[in-house]
Amino acid sequence: MKKVLVVDDSALMRKLITGVLVEGGYEVRSARNGAEGVEMVVSWQPDVVTLDINMPEMDGLTALSLIMAARPTPVIMVSSLTEKGALATFEALALGAVDFIPKPGGTISLHVDDIKLILLDKVRSALRARVGAQLGWPRAAPARSQTAKPAAAPLATGIPGRASAQVPGLLLIGVSTGGPRTLEDILPKLPANFPWPVLVAQHMPANFTDTFARRMDGLCALKVVEAAGPMPLQVGHVYIGRGGTDIVVSDRAGVLYVAPRPETPTVLWHPSVEVMVESAMKFMSPQRLLGVMLTGMGNDGAAAMKRLHAAGGRTIAESAETAVVFGMPHELIELGGASLVLPCHAMAAQLRSWLS
Repeated sequence: MKKVLVVDDSALMRKLITGVLVEGGYEVRSARNGAEGVEMVVSWQPDVVTLDINMPEMDGLTALSLIMAARPTPVIMVSSLTEKGALATFEALALGAVDFIPKPGGTISLHVDDIKLILLDKVRSALRARVGAQLGWPRAAPARSQTAKPAAAPLATGIPGRASAQVPGLLLIGVSTGGPRTLEDILPKLPANFPWPVLVAQHMPANFTDTFARRMDGLCALKVVEAAGPMPLQVGHVYIGRGGTDIVVSDRAGVLYVAPRPETPTVLWHPSVEVMVESAMKFMSPQRLLGVMLTGMGNDGAAAMKRLHAAGGRTIAESAETAVVFGMPHELIELGGASLVLPCHAMAAQLRSWLS
């Protein structure tokens, strides 16, 4: 039986999360603060830890750092749905946490059912995670770009259904569990003059994608924004799909746009990699699209990227060497849809080479 340690200063939260996990078939123990949690990670050696961020005596970020130093273990952060909570969550992901879940708001006991399925899914995914899979882990966060970000020129009207002169192609990135840290190994390495816009479908709740985009914007030479509304595609920009929606490409009188769209009910994950790639293929030739499949559980986007590859587009799947969860890239490889299989730290150089 797999073991899960629940670390939370709230007795009610410990009881509710423990109940969900026991019902899911796990052996569960709990700790009241970060210090107790670190001690139990060493002594009990759980397979997965759920870790609250805000706790007395020792907060979750400090506890996470000590856990990763003493006994690296898959950690799922439990985060509040606030900007402060989101910022702390991304700091935790950079420190080595594999995933996070939003803490139920309001009357906790009435909302725990909202995260029950999410929690069990995250724990199953964490059990497959390879903590510190990226080479050089643990590592310092990327240095913030010192390069000024020039405003991109307005997108010129092109021929309907084809890329305009300013948008010769699109880089499409799909990613899930372990994604924020993995993207930090790729996007900051792309130069300000990278010639294609970049679209990112990162499975993430709505309350976190704007904070994530702003965090990445501080790390990258490219301008990183959340695709919160229809935006004309521009070179020099990275568009992060808004949580709770699907990110799609559309054509408006010959001008290519990126926009959020209500979640597609026939797909399980959002923003959907499958929907993003399919929408891009409607308006751009395969030779003007690059698909990158990164870490994550499941198969979102594998079928669409296989079709892109079969039609002449280029694709890269992250290798097992660095994937935190070797699910989504493995599916693409198994389908024969990967032009190349590379560790995440080698991808930026390959993309620059292809588009130089």
